[in-house]
Amino acid sequence: MAAKANRPALIALTALAPISWGSTYAVTTEFLPADRPLFTAVTRALPAGLLLLVLARVLPRGAWWGKAAVLGALNIGAFFPLLFLSAYRLPGGMAAVVGSVGPLFVAGLAALLLGDRPTLRTLLTGIAAALGVSLVVLKAAGALDAVGVLAALAATASMSTGTVLTKRWGRPDGVGPLALTAWQLTAGGLLIVPVALLVEGAPPALDGRAVGGYLYLALANTAVAYWLWFRGIGRLSATQVTFLGPLSPLTAAVIGWAALGQALTPVQVAGMVLAFGATVFGQIGPRGRRLPPLDRSVSLKGMVEKIRWT
Repeated sequence: MAAKANRPALIALTALAPISWGSTYAVTTEFLPADRPLFTAVTRALPAGLLLLVLARVLPRGAWWGKAAVLGALNIGAFFPLLFLSAYRLPGGMAAVVGSVGPLFVAGLAALLLGDRPTLRTLLTGIAAALGVSLVVLKAAGALDAVGVLAALAATASMSTGTVLTKRWGRPDGVGPLALTAWQLTAGGLLIVPVALLVEGAPPALDGRAVGGYLYLALANTAVAYWLWFRGIGRLSATQVTFLGPLSPLTAAVIGWAALGQALTPVQVAGMVLAFGATVFGQIGPRGRRLPPLDRSVSLKGMVEKIRWT
């Protein structure tokens, strides 16, 4: 009973992560040096990871050195550079909107890696979320940059895979979400450093505005937000967590309207309502069921008949 009573609070706290990430695009375009996505990714991830590592005071052991490196590469090392590349090349909010396919990615990966059977309800809710956030940027469709869109899609695929693997592997005994977050941010940040130096060269000169932007991204937008996110993954289903993702583009759109003077049309407002409704529906809907174990004595036809998708 207590766990059920605490679930709304857990969902609300986890939702703060994508809400915070929705501000990434405005901060990137308004405060940070132009055309330095890799430097921005390093500055966001590595200081946050080292800070949390000092606070957690726990290092990986055994197989978790490799697992932490894989998760760090997927959730941070590949995701951050692709995210910032898309943010620099697409209008504010649009890069996050492309990530609206995340719930569908996670639903498919959860079926393969976790045995969580996606329901028709889940798939339809995912499509509704993607449709809703797509409507938010219809007015800017003519300005789409192909490289930016591909980078955003690749970032979504990377993060979706990392989310499912984080759920599959869990955490070592006695290790909390703070340490797991620290490992991933540190590993991912270290992975980006040599690439950033090779591609972008020495760090740029920073003014006070840029320093403030980087501090915000490293602390609130990364250290705190990712701790909340991985904490939520450990206690909620992977699909349930990823349905909070549309809150990021919705937040980006609201910030673009409120702070950057970007107009919202009635179609965009309708899309925001649809996406937000899908996010809420994704939290209260039934969870996917475990796939039945594979019986090698059953024919392919019989196995297909046995696995009923509801």
